[in-house]
Amino acid sequence: MTPDALNRLVAQLSKLPGIGEKTAQRLAFHVLRSPPEYARNLSQALLEVVDKVRLCPRCFSLTDGPTDQPCGFCTDTRRDDKVLCVVEGIADELAIERTREFRGRYHVLHGVLSPLEGVGPDQLRIRELLVRLESGAIDEVIVATNPDVEGEATALYLVRLLRPMGIKVTRLAQGIPMGGDLEYADQATLARALAARRDLEPRVRVR
Repeated sequence: MTPDALNRLVAQLSKLPGIGEKTAQRLAFHVLRSPPEYARNLSQALLEVVDKVRLCPRCFSLTDGPTDQPCGFCTDTRRDDKVLCVVEGIADELAIERTREFRGRYHVLHGVLSPLEGVGPDQLRIRELLVRLESGAIDEVIVATNPDVEGEATALYLVRLLRPMGIKVTRLAQGIPMGGDLEYADQATLARALAARRDLEPRVRVR
């Protein structure tokens, strides 16, 4: 008979997204086979996430700094205050940051508009975004929501809100990925690639 403590661990692990009962069992046995220090460090890390990590009061990214103190993205003096990138969630922010191409500021909505799920503008960090833009310091807002139905609806909603404020609103280009094959691209992707086409500028001058 399986010990109750192990059953409780499996039950909790199986509540994680994408983790079924069999995967939860494998994870639980991994913890059980590991040195006791591993389990203690894991539990300590979980407790610290709950107790210390919070939302940045300015951009709503994550931070473990003192209460009411902005996160590292907001306090980094090397970043461009005039460009703001609006993303759906923390994972999207980190994905953009990994490119090392964007050096502006961020604003995390924590979701997208989804009337069927009861998610409207009041459930997102849109009001806080408008407050940030009232300062007049931001020249461009990059809407980096996902290219799905909810992401597109959220992008259109933001455009209608922000354009009257005289702020430049741009959208991430969408189209054929690097290494992709036109033959296998769907019609919507090809259409967006055509719409987002740009001038070709040779990097090497041909003599």
